[in-house]
Amino acid sequence: MSAPPPPIIVLVRPQLAENIGKAARAMLNFGLTEMRLVSPRDGWPNPLAGPAASGADIVLEQARVFESVADAVADCAHVYATTVRKRGVTKPVRTPEAAALAIRSAGERSAILFGPERSGLETDDVALARTILTVPINPEFGSLNLAQAVILIAYEWSKGETLASPPTT
Repeated sequence: MSAPPPPIIVLVRPQLAENIGKAARAMLNFGLTEMRLVSPRDGWPNPLAGPAASGADIVLEQARVFESVADAVADCAHVYATTVRKRGVTKPVRTPEAAALAIRSAGERSAILFGPERSGLETDDVALARTILTVPINPEFGSLNLAQAVILIAYEWSKGETLASPPTT
């Protein structure tokens, strides 16, 4: 049996190229390489992303740009929207760990949506998802930056992957 395809990370209307670079770095640290960008504010490619990626150039070089969220996830059977806000949308809510397990067991292409740095995903973006993915964080302060959010999800995905073992001393 072949391994399930890793999830696609979709950054929706990201505002700063540096944050795209930092998200790419977070992805590659945990074995994810497919990034899709929906209408990045400052255009793409953007030279400011490279230094922030700290060597995760392959993720940036292969990043694809889309006009809409629907276009970015059109080839994905399962779409997860990351958000901590209640939106009046009735969808299942999963933790990153539960989502990683579901993505593995589905065996089909999955995408994980991350919203703009300032405001997060809009209700219309969340409506395109089948499942809401939320991190159980402090309810009094539910603010993660883009790369932090990506690294949490990428880490949970990687726990089921066989990545290179750290050297032993």
